[in-house]
Amino acid sequence: MRKSMLLISHKTLFQLVVLIFLVTISKVFATDSNNYDWKHYGNDLGHTKYAPLDQINRENVANLQIEWNWESVDNQAVIERPQYVPSGFKATPITRDGVLYVSTPLGHIAAIDARTGAQKWIFNTNTWEHGRPANNGFNHRGVTFWEKPGLLGAEPRIIMTTANAFLWSIDAETGEPDESFGINGKTDLTLGLGREVDRSMIAHSAAVPIIGDTVIVGSVVYDQPMFDMVPEKLTDLPPGHVRGFDLNTGKQKWIFHTIPERGEYGNATWEDDSWKVTGAANIWTMISADEELGYVYLPIGNPGNDFYGGQRLGDNLFGTSLVALNAETGERVWHYQIVHHELWDYDPPAAPTLVDITVSGKDIKAVAMVSKQAFIYIFDRITGKPVWPIVEKPVPSSTVPGERASFTQPFPTRPAAFDLQGINEETLIDFTPELRQEALEIVSEFDHGGLYTPPSLKGAIALPGWTGGAEWSGAAFDPETSMYYIPSVTNPIVIQLAENNPSETEFAYRRDGVRTISGPQGLPLTKPPYGRISAVNLDTGDYEWVRPNAEGIRQRIIDLGIDDPGPVGIPIVAPLLVTKTLLFQAITDGVPLLRAMDKTTGETIAEIELPGIPQGAPMTYMLDGKQYIAITCGGGADARLLGLALPN
Repeated sequence: MRKSMLLISHKTLFQLVVLIFLVTISKVFATDSNNYDWKHYGNDLGHTKYAPLDQINRENVANLQIEWNWESVDNQAVIERPQYVPSGFKATPITRDGVLYVSTPLGHIAAIDARTGAQKWIFNTNTWEHGRPANNGFNHRGVTFWEKPGLLGAEPRIIMTTANAFLWSIDAETGEPDESFGINGKTDLTLGLGREVDRSMIAHSAAVPIIGDTVIVGSVVYDQPMFDMVPEKLTDLPPGHVRGFDLNTGKQKWIFHTIPERGEYGNATWEDDSWKVTGAANIWTMISADEELGYVYLPIGNPGNDFYGGQRLGDNLFGTSLVALNAETGERVWHYQIVHHELWDYDPPAAPTLVDITVSGKDIKAVAMVSKQAFIYIFDRITGKPVWPIVEKPVPSSTVPGERASFTQPFPTRPAAFDLQGINEETLIDFTPELRQEALEIVSEFDHGGLYTPPSLKGAIALPGWTGGAEWSGAAFDPETSMYYIPSVTNPIVIQLAENNPSETEFAYRRDGVRTISGPQGLPLTKPPYGRISAVNLDTGDYEWVRPNAEGIRQRIIDLGIDDPGPVGIPIVAPLLVTKTLLFQAITDGVPLLRAMDKTTGETIAEIELPGIPQGAPMTYMLDGKQYIAITCGGGADARLLGLALPN
């Protein structure tokens, strides 16, 4: 009897184990098909902004409606401290297991129920305590999720840098600081740069990449020479060195000098020891990473002074470059400088995109970087070799005393530029011969010409300008079709230099005088579109379509008696999201919109009106078999995060 009972027990136990196994397997498959997390700012560390979801498609996208609405905690903070008003809600949230995590411009971290929009917890980094942050003020774009190995399994953490220069580790479940990290959950990012750094001169607004247990941190650096704020200091801005931090302790593991120091590779490109006092060469935007290779890809910006380099002669490595580093050690793997001796503020504005493409029958693990110059620089991401040739071409010399512009600059041969470059008869407005003649008279007052016309005392027109070409929203890539979608802006500016008082500073010139330029009769100076989306096949380098991003001033042009030009676009950032079925664009075209487009043609399929101006890039996720799109919009005291979905 005892033996029989034992056999039954064994049998029952076996059946129970099988049942548990089957239930577990069914849950795994259910989770795979019914749930999908948007895990990083760009969904993946390669910043493709692509999600393979198709529940929302061209047949039903017009039925999208706002499912929930989270009002930002910043709204009350702005009412309490009206002297600290953020420019806009630009973050893109991430998701994990039914929870959205998002940062706000004033430095809050919020955990939000991804089904309902209900707030789960808030953590305040008190960014405002140190006053207005460097350069762009109160501004933040996202957080990073990390699972910290613990004794009883993974301990989820939210990692975020702040606009007042701290690196935080927060418990993702409770919203409390990680006491084992740094001091009370944070590390001071003004320390460890090799120079004394004023906190008002440096900030952090990007979502950071994590490889293994290393977080890689760039920085925002005040975007004017320091003499504008502290005349008695004969030094430039803080250095934009990139660093790796240990996520278990918050301690700095390594530093990569974006301005190479004595004995380091590239130091010779800084003449007269200018590396000692020059600052910036920082990464204010996102950083991409390849976890398999263990590499991070750094879009390094220009050195200071932005528009005059007489005190930093030479090519100035690694300013305005793409640099691949070993994420564990911080060692340089390869680099490519896209602008020598930068004078135009053409710093890379967005994270490079990791793309697997097939060119002439050869599979290539590549990295593509869009730029303010309207070029796409594409490299083998393992070796750094250009996928298509990049050639050095002669460019004009500078006429400013003490300046020495580079004799050549690199020009990609393929793909072609995605926006207008330089001022000439091919780029100026031409609705009528009279308007063209007026435009020619306007530009005759300034130096003008090709893409790399140097700044001057008379004033030089730069096209695209420093807010032209591609911007911080970056591009989106569809890995199934190799299509690369690029939002861009046509926005000429004038770079006019003025002499400084030599008794006050060693820096001879600064940007001053005329800064903007308009076309005839209040119209833009150049041909439309003034904002566009370009779709290029990265397997071939060919553009498949280009479309204006909005109606723009179309009616105003018609009212002047000019033939209908069609949509002409608007010069604003218009972030993108690409899914298995659609291309989405966040835009204000008369009213704030989430626009859904056909990926193959750019045709508008539907427009969903939003309650505020969208400034952050949209994202998408699936939860319990339901696909959502989340997007931030508004600003000031009326900022919100929206969750959109199809009706049940």
